[in-house]
Amino acid sequence: MSSCFLLKMQGDSIEGIYDTLKQCALISKSAGGIGVAISNIRASGSYIRGTNGHSNGLVPMLRNFNETARYVDQGGGKRKGSFAMYLEPWHADVMDFLELRKNHGKEEQRARDLFYGLWIPDLFMKRVKDNQDWTLFCPNEAFDKSTGKGLMDVWGEEFETMYTRLEQEGKGRKTVKVVTKNLNKVIDRNYYPVQAARNSNMRHRPVGLGVQGLADAFLMMKLPFESEEAKRLNEDIFETIYFAACEASCELAAAQGPYESYGGSPASKGILQFDMWQKTPRSGRWDWQGLKKQIAQHGLRNSLLVAPMPTASTAQILGNNESFEPYTQNLYVRRVLSGEFVQVNRHLLRDLIARDLWTEDVRLKLIAHNGSVQAMDLPEDIKDLYKTVWEIRQRAVLDMAADRGAYIDQSQSLNIHMVDVTTAKLSSMHFHGWNLGLKTGLYYLRTKAAADAIKFTVDVETLKQRSSSDSEGTKVQKTAIEQLKAEGPKYQCENCSA
Repeated sequence: MSSCFLLKMQGDSIEGIYDTLKQCALISKSAGGIGVAISNIRASGSYIRGTNGHSNGLVPMLRNFNETARYVDQGGGKRKGSFAMYLEPWHADVMDFLELRKNHGKEEQRARDLFYGLWIPDLFMKRVKDNQDWTLFCPNEAFDKSTGKGLMDVWGEEFETMYTRLEQEGKGRKTVKVVTKNLNKVIDRNYYPVQAARNSNMRHRPVGLGVQGLADAFLMMKLPFESEEAKRLNEDIFETIYFAACEASCELAAAQGPYESYGGSPASKGILQFDMWQKTPRSGRWDWQGLKKQIAQHGLRNSLLVAPMPTASTAQILGNNESFEPYTQNLYVRRVLSGEFVQVNRHLLRDLIARDLWTEDVRLKLIAHNGSVQAMDLPEDIKDLYKTVWEIRQRAVLDMAADRGAYIDQSQSLNIHMVDVTTAKLSSMHFHGWNLGLKTGLYYLRTKAAADAIKFTVDVETLKQRSSSDSEGTKVQKTAIEQLKAEGPKYQCENCSA
């Protein structure tokens, strides 16, 4: 006579998981609907003492429940079992959990026959309301040793007290900090071809955090590169990266001690990078004074932390634009082992398709204009958003470099792109960068001569009227592509100046 059964995972072990799975199968066999609380199952990457291995997390486990729900139908062939899985939003696998019912993505990361719910504590809503940080934990790593209780076992004021304490104890799994800690491990595990390099690295322990895809972020948020909103976001991103890097390095110092040459450094005197730029962080998002007190107590494990580099090769592999660079072209030829392919800026392509503007004429015009949209018959907001680096004022590029520079304790690989270069333009650019206080005035200077918007012998009006035959149109396209190959983007190696 009961329709619904509420269960808790019997334990964070093979026995506990499969005992619970058996219960679900038996209940489903008798046509019962099931709700299962799963927050006590350890997150992916968590250490397993019994096997000296590491957990695969919630997703593979939930796929087993998914198949059981399909296999054990309610009442023999009537309908699939109905399992609802409940997770609390502090769990470190919560983001993967939220993806499980999506109808796209890798099949091994999906479990579409289950139903999913979140148990939301009041503290989460308070943090969201106040635009504060939210920390994720693994239940296997974050619990009260004296009582044996974890976050799943408490509620109300007791939950908030335990959550806040675990957060302060550094038991959380905050991601910008995983990168800093991993790079710190590289120093100890690296191969050093010469002893002097090893000695220097061990003494000063510098690391270099970088970025890629800043231009992609701007495009996804519909922010033109030269806009005030993009300028502010650029600064906020790098403030956040620097704060998390300093915080992680301080936590490492608390556990392992500061780097050998820490005494006498600016940080040992309470001076961080933005202080040396006579700049005060304006976002109000991060507690810099609180962090400085922690640094005064424990020091830093690393002498240097942030160094945005070109990332040309890795950005190509991952499909992002290099570093913090604007897009060089909206259309280019990509050469790979299987051949050569003409590619369009995917963000531009999506926007044109969404507005029903992507046509054969537009495609050919884009080729004819060498990937520029400025001379095309398109909405002004599209033109503003998809300016190439050759069409963006380089003064704005320098200004943004200075804004982020206050949070970069090494330096940044800043490239400048100039059309129709003159001595006066170069001189002006160098002095502007110097006046802004940039440590690296420029990394590479890319130049090209001024040219007409339409570079090729393509009669755009003829293309527009579509009066030419398909074979002629193909010939025009091939001519344009050959020109692109000849003048295509030159990618720089991350390890040398090639």
